Amino acid sequence: MFDTPATVEETMRQIWITAGIERFKILAYCFMPDHLHLLVEGLDECSDLRRFAKMAKQRSGASHARSGSGRLWQEGYWEKVLRIDEDARPVARYIFDNPVRAGLARSARDYPFLGSSVWTIDDVLASP
Repeated sequence: MFDTPATVEETMRQIWITAGIERFKILAYCFMPDHLHLLVEGLDECSDLRRFAKMAKQRSGASHARSGSGRLWQEGYWEKVLRIDEDARPVARYIFDNPVRAGLARSARDYPFLGSSVWTIDDVLASP
């Protein structure tokens, strides 16, 4: 699924487009070979997570199917909502550390398929 730079780049491009339309900030993302970790923050009261997830999956899935690569997503997704006073950087760090725990990289800095629209990788990795 997410095993080539082209697939990851096109999927992320569709997610960025959807985030702009649906009013979300992408705090952290990490593409693993068979799934995606995504930490987002709604920018206002019109931000709807279910709509964002549906549209991001629909857009990126359609783009992937047009490339002749078949189905991209499974049904559904898992969500966790953070409290308003909860620091999201430790969650972003957990997301960035997934490739290390999975043995795909020695450090999150070495893994090419992660990032943030808000923080540098070093900012995230420095969080507790």
